[in-house]
Amino acid sequence: MTVTNPLKASETLAEAMAVLLPPVSRVAVWLVPLLLIAWVVWSSLGRTVVLRRVDSSLKPRPVTLMALQAVRVVALAGSFAVWFLCLQWAAQTTVTGPLEQGSEPNLVGYFAMVIVLTLGLFTLWAAVSWVLSVAPLLAMLRGLGVRASLAAAFRLGPLKSKLVEINLVMGIVKIALIVLAMVFSATPLPFESVTTPEFLTWWWIGVAVLYFIASDFFHVARLVGYLHLWRAFEKTC
Repeated sequence: MTVTNPLKASETLAEAMAVLLPPVSRVAVWLVPLLLIAWVVWSSLGRTVVLRRVDSSLKPRPVTLMALQAVRVVALAGSFAVWFLCLQWAAQTTVTGPLEQGSEPNLVGYFAMVIVLTLGLFTLWAAVSWVLSVAPLLAMLRGLGVRASLAAAFRLGPLKSKLVEINLVMGIVKIALIVLAMVFSATPLPFESVTTPEFLTWWWIGVAVLYFIASDFFHVARLVGYLHLWRAFEKTC
């Protein structure tokens, strides 16, 4: 019934969330910051090693990269907060608002607004987040600190349009990775009657790990693309 009745499905999800959210929130309060700190440290060290293998003239700036990664995490968290507020506004406009007035909810309108808002915010993030992506590279190229590398990222002149273009292409790649992850996550569901919960758990863990590996690979590929673009720009100056 939940498949053919979206309102019933939302009620079922709300009941499940009411049971699961309190214990999950208690663990997430300390686990999420710990995981983010571990990711910031590990990714900064790893990208320092990878970029120096690509170009040995780069200056190692692991502490600066950690600070810049932390800034990027905060900015990304802010974008998710804006996205969640947009979803709430869409739900109030098309679902909860009409229900409070005794009218039928507009579920088609809700999903259409969610898709448009999600793609719009994703595109906006891809168009402006290049500053946070190129700043670590500038720190290693010029030996700059956090503030200086961020300031330098805004003063790249004719390179800006190329950097935005690369970031938008990588944003499309990221969308494709998310779609592929969703498809592979749903692949075992038609065979749910003959699969075990343990198999599904390990399958979804494997899909998540592959997604993160692919996502990080393309993030490093973007930095290498920025590096080659910078070297080509230096030769023409």
